Amino acid sequence: MASSQLLDIVLIAVAGFLLFRLYTVLGRRTGHERPPQDNYRLAPDAAPPAAEDAAAPLPASKRAEQPAQADPVARGLMDIKLADRGFETEHFLSGARQAYEMIVTAYANGDRASLRPLLSDEVYKAFDAAIAAREGAKEHTQFTFVGFKDAKIVQAALKSREAEITVAFGAQFISATTDESGQLVEGDAKAVRDVTDVWTFSRDTRARDPNWTLVATSGDLPQ
Repeated sequence: MASSQLLDIVLIAVAGFLLFRLYTVLGRRTGHERPPQDNYRLAPDAAPPAAEDAAAPLPASKRAEQPAQADPVARGLMDIKLADRGFETEHFLSGARQAYEMIVTAYANGDRASLRPLLSDEVYKAFDAAIAAREGAKEHTQFTFVGFKDAKIVQAALKSREAEITVAFGAQFISATTDESGQLVEGDAKAVRDVTDVWTFSRDTRARDPNWTLVATSGDLPQ
């Protein structure tokens, strides 16, 4: 009988110790905890962190864990990827380089038929007006595309179902514009020219057509 009572005391003590350990590890509920799913989003009225917490730098390991969240370009590309499972960044950049060369060459040659499917209505009107002005002045452009020094994505965003990606092109080409008599108006037929263009391409992520359209430009174009 004594040994049986001793065993009961030992079992109660062990159970009590285990419950205490669970309490210290898991804590206790107070009735004010957020539901589990709220741990993954900020409450609309959540207070900002204390000043000392906001000023404290993240450990290097934590900074390495969240580069995409801190980089708006990476975040935008991820949003586009989630909307269009076939999207690949390197494939897009390769296509953007090809489109750039085709567009600047077609523009220099006054080739409206090649330009039309690659440009939005607004951009096409601007290019068409520039070509018409050159034709009205009876000027002719000699153009040779040399190559790229760089091409990188500088902005990316998904707006509703429209993906927009902005690319900064560092390109080289030879361009010279002459008048009706053959006199040089602009450029140099023997010099390689360095240019920087920032172009924005857009595509409906739900469209069957995989092609992107140029919707905005800034920088240099062949003169």
